[in-house]
Amino acid sequence: MENWSREIQIASDLARQAGRLIMTIYEQDFAVSYKGLNDPVTAADQQANTLIVEGLATNFPQDSIIAEESRPPLHLQRTGRIWYVDPLDGTKEFISRNGEFSIMIGLALNAQAQLGVVYRPTEDQLFVGITGQEAWMEHQGARHPLTATQAKDPHALSLVASRSHRSSHLSTIIRTLNIQNEFPMGSVGLKIGFIAQGGADCYMEPGPYTKAWDACAPEAILRGAGGCFTDVHGNPIQYGTNEFRNLHGVVGSTKDCHKRVIQALTGLCVSCEG
Repeated sequence: MENWSREIQIASDLARQAGRLIMTIYEQDFAVSYKGLNDPVTAADQQANTLIVEGLATNFPQDSIIAEESRPPLHLQRTGRIWYVDPLDGTKEFISRNGEFSIMIGLALNAQAQLGVVYRPTEDQLFVGITGQEAWMEHQGARHPLTATQAKDPHALSLVASRSHRSSHLSTIIRTLNIQNEFPMGSVGLKIGFIAQGGADCYMEPGPYTKAWDACAPEAILRGAGGCFTDVHGNPIQYGTNEFRNLHGVVGSTKDCHKRVIQALTGLCVSCEG
């Protein structure tokens, strides 16, 4: 079993440094620009991106780095180590100042998510996970193990869903799965952290609206906690390609209910991906 302590320490330190930078901007007036339709960006996104990318490049010069606010390399190798960075996941929540945003840094090894850190600077919460091994949260100087193997109530599942862009298919899925509670929340990383803490049972984005940097760190955390993270067909998320969109969506859940969630999505998938 490989020791990832150096990678986790450096990624955690960089996430916390980026968090302090982001909070400095958060507490001031700041401008909002747009990269595309309904796709805002701020100085916090850009400056945190630079800080993290430069830190990773200094410490791991042989690794590839894919970051949301950086120009991607022309070609990627499916083998080897690739860092995926979302310097500010939940920019809309940052702009609305509701505190639901995070810094996400994940490492993929040979096209599979291997480890990840997600940091919520407004609460000083750090989620860490190593795929297939362990996951934990650090808060106020204490470390708490994370477990996401069992739904709270298998007959009445709970869902954590996007606050800013709720899928039009969720209402149908909610009826099919008999979901009794829905928790709106920003940031994929915070949603997955919520599941890993036992706050909800599942999260899904059926459409092709997330990117590899939205998935890598959360996947490692949820799978480290014993949960499942796949596309809507139940297949592994693909890393190490030049297609950064998750064309077949993403689904994260406790281990015991994942198959049911995937089955509920069957039949919707074609329209979701269209």
